[in-house]
Amino acid sequence: MSIPKIAIIGLGYVGLPLARLFATKYPVIGFDINTERIKELQSGRDNTLEVEDEVLQAVLQESSNMETGLFCTNNLEDIKDCNYYIVTVPTPVDSTNRPILTPLYKSSETVGKVLKIGDVVIYESTVYPGVTEEECVPVLEKISGLKFNSDFFVGYSPERINPGDKEHTVEKILKVTSGSTPEIGIKVDQLYASVITAGTHLAPSIKVAEAAKVIENSQRDINIAFVNELAKIFNLMGIDTHDVLDAAGTKWNFLPFKPGLVGGHCIGVDPYYLAQKAQQYGYHPEIILTGRRMNDGMGKYVASEVIKLMVHRDIKVKGSKILVLGVTFKENCPDVRNTRAVDVINNLKSYGAEVTVFDPWASPTEVKHEYGMDTTKEMPTGIYDAVVLTVAHEKFLQMGLRAMLTENGVLYDVKGVLKERVDARL
Repeated sequence: MSIPKIAIIGLGYVGLPLARLFATKYPVIGFDINTERIKELQSGRDNTLEVEDEVLQAVLQESSNMETGLFCTNNLEDIKDCNYYIVTVPTPVDSTNRPILTPLYKSSETVGKVLKIGDVVIYESTVYPGVTEEECVPVLEKISGLKFNSDFFVGYSPERINPGDKEHTVEKILKVTSGSTPEIGIKVDQLYASVITAGTHLAPSIKVAEAAKVIENSQRDINIAFVNELAKIFNLMGIDTHDVLDAAGTKWNFLPFKPGLVGGHCIGVDPYYLAQKAQQYGYHPEIILTGRRMNDGMGKYVASEVIKLMVHRDIKVKGSKILVLGVTFKENCPDVRNTRAVDVINNLKSYGAEVTVFDPWASPTEVKHEYGMDTTKEMPTGIYDAVVLTVAHEKFLQMGLRAMLTENGVLYDVKGVLKERVDARL
């Protein structure tokens, strides 16, 4: 094969950082169907904040030499000369927690329209074992008219990007790779190894690589569910869960998980993908689904605990003013995908409280579109009956939150990060 020319399909939180990295060594075409996103990137700005504007502008400028650099487009013609197609589209679940593979089908159709003999299609989206070869490949074959593992090949290399993390960037996270044949596996591995400084691990099959990714986040989900259950138990006993975890953490092999809201595009979703596949084989995954139920219910639990504290202090709940700090799914990041902070907010509203949501990172327009919820990026100036910290943005840690409360108001710390006196924490 000639010098790699790479197309990245999907320029979100995963695709753009990967495109930026590959563009330091290869010519890269970034493709996305979102016209506004392409205009934004072409102007040298990334609203996800995953790639600094000056870094993005540098790789965009570099594309003029045709040997390296990044060119962003929504024009299918621009990617037809590529020989590697890397798909980095979302894999969400629906309202009943069933996997939605539509983005993968659509992106496979897009690639199929330009697929040529000898090309390699690599999927990075998190899926259950079998999706790449059993769901995506047939689409590629149908649209392209080419034959799998004869005319074209596929690989799978699960994304491990941690949104908002400026320390563990894509090149610093070891990459699992795989291919549809042993030879293609080596090619895929070598391609990633050329830019991933942390190294690579070549899995023996695509299904192994798919399974490895989906259990990473399922394992974290189960561990967090365990400490969330502990938090409920110790709260009934009047014991501070964080104090217990600090004490237990002095043992060398104790796992340092903390209680909290579990959302985002991975941990709150991936276990459902694995559970779905297990059920197709007639197995009901009790531990995985029990963990999911526990974590999915934490928003309602937090809201009920806040309301109980207000009642105990003779605060009239209906019409009360509550300030919720944070609506993104994690700290210091604008990503609101599958955030469980909305569960806390909606449950507080269900009691008749007037809830103000302040998040300096989240786009009010995006939150309104996704959840039909009003938020603000402007610092609130009012006095509240309760303040609930749901996301540990650095800005919140220096705000002096008790000064924003009525005399007997409630300060609830979901994340267990506040240094000032709180009335309760998860």
